[in-house]
Amino acid sequence: MNKFKDKVVLVSGGNSGIGLETVKGFLAEGAKVVFSGRRQEALDQVTQTLTGDFKAVLADQAKVEDNQRLVEEAVAAYGKLDAVFANAGVAYFTAAEQIDEDHFDTQFNINVKGPAFLVKYAIPHIKDGGVIIFNTSIVHQKGFEGGAVYSATKGALRAYARVLTTELAPRKIRVTSVAPGPIATPIYNKMGMPEEVVSDMGQGFAAQNPLKRFGEPKEIADGVLFLASDEASYVNGIELSIDGGMSQV
Repeated sequence: MNKFKDKVVLVSGGNSGIGLETVKGFLAEGAKVVFSGRRQEALDQVTQTLTGDFKAVLADQAKVEDNQRLVEEAVAAYGKLDAVFANAGVAYFTAAEQIDEDHFDTQFNINVKGPAFLVKYAIPHIKDGGVIIFNTSIVHQKGFEGGAVYSATKGALRAYARVLTTELAPRKIRVTSVAPGPIATPIYNKMGMPEEVVSDMGQGFAAQNPLKRFGEPKEIADGVLFLASDEASYVNGIELSIDGGMSQV
């Protein structure tokens, strides 16, 4: 129950889905947790369900200044960072011939620019021997129809993590990623597509999965907690696919 006692963890997008389950997991293991969300109402609701030492911060990962303020508020509250989970992200699917600038910019701003600047501001405050974990996706390992821009953002994030692994090695800061497969999270309800289209997409994903089901947010959160723990002290630079085997067959 105290695996992360005295540790300070920062989680972006921690008010729902994978982020929320990760926040709960860290709190249950004794960590002090700072997490963000884009909607104050959602943050207010979720804080009523949590127990432990935490701070919720209204911040939009797409905005550079919000990432800076998120880190500043975390450090002001707890004095340091031991782990950062850059989790917040969006997914919009459309055919490559139908994309527009908003479709492109929105996803790159949230999925790539946001994590990059979150980490930029966090690095000076992460203790030597700390860990950074990105939330990528198996989409960049496959070729899902309609996912060209979304997949490109996750591929870019994976490449970014590889470079950070080298740059931060002198400080013994480990850099890893979790790559979820299809997970039952609110992200599917935010894709901007008709409900029946999203449902058909989900059924298609499940059919391609060797386990024939969606994963649960907690199954990803458990992977994040492992990567952040001392048990993973020699795990560095990897992208851990948590997808029921979908990316492997």
